[in-house]
Amino acid sequence: MTDESPRKFVLVTRKTRLQELVERFNTWPQAKFYLEHNQVNAKDYFDEHDLYQERVRQAEQFLKKTGLFQKLERSMLPGYRFHPTDIVVVIGQDGLVANTLKYLDGQPLVALNPDPGRWDGKLLPFSVKDLPGVIRQVCHNDWPCRKITFAQACTNDGQQILAVNDLFIGPRTHQSARYRINWADKAETQSSSGIIVSTGFGSTGWFQSILAGAMAVSGTTGHPLENGFAWDEQRLQFSVREPFPSRTTGIGLVFGEITQEKWLEIESMMPENGVIFSDGIENDCIAFNSGIIAKIGLSKKAGQLVWNT
Repeated sequence: MTDESPRKFVLVTRKTRLQELVERFNTWPQAKFYLEHNQVNAKDYFDEHDLYQERVRQAEQFLKKTGLFQKLERSMLPGYRFHPTDIVVVIGQDGLVANTLKYLDGQPLVALNPDPGRWDGKLLPFSVKDLPGVIRQVCHNDWPCRKITFAQACTNDGQQILAVNDLFIGPRTHQSARYRINWADKAETQSSSGIIVSTGFGSTGWFQSILAGAMAVSGTTGHPLENGFAWDEQRLQFSVREPFPSRTTGIGLVFGEITQEKWLEIESMMPENGVIFSDGIENDCIAFNSGIIAKIGLSKKAGQLVWNT
């Protein structure tokens, strides 16, 4: 590299299914017995683990020779402080890319698919063999990045949470959520199974499945957002799940767009078990019980995913 100061590379990894099983059952023989008892092919777990570890080793070997280096397992992300000049490399799956982006503030992220035969990798445009060329160009600011808009929820008691894909606002359990929703100068008390707020990045995931269900129930064959919307659009979409009409709850505000000028405000009416979590990770949540008012909108932070054009 020709940069005057050395760059630091942060390699983000995840545990394989084999590692998670060994943690659960304490030893591999016990885990293997569990798999075989359930007629699961244990060899597939070994093959996946071995290939993933080899790809991690190859990436680590290159990055250590190229600059400063830090290896980070996914569970360590919440407590790690990224430097503004860090270059982040993730060895997939797709979910790890989204989970890592949430903790970044504009640093470029290079996403590697460790096993294209196993993972489709819609968010993993590169393989380990591409890494030298990609890193060389990223260090010279000569590689295209796709900008990703984030969502955020801020509460009146000082809590805050970011989302790359989506936010869920509702009950921790399968009970009904009760809240008062305020959007576009209209307000309504509702009872539902929760609210989903999607970014463009997440609009082909949970949000798309909600649209698909609504279209099937209503007998319609299309919707303007059925294929999602652009990752960098300065907008979010909210959808109320299974709203229940009653004497005290309405169904008039169940779908809409959130912009810089048009926020969504929700006041909890749940005595307990109310939460707001992001990107499908229920443990990554903030409390949303009676008296808490959440303001949902666009974050000033944005993601930068290095892309292969």
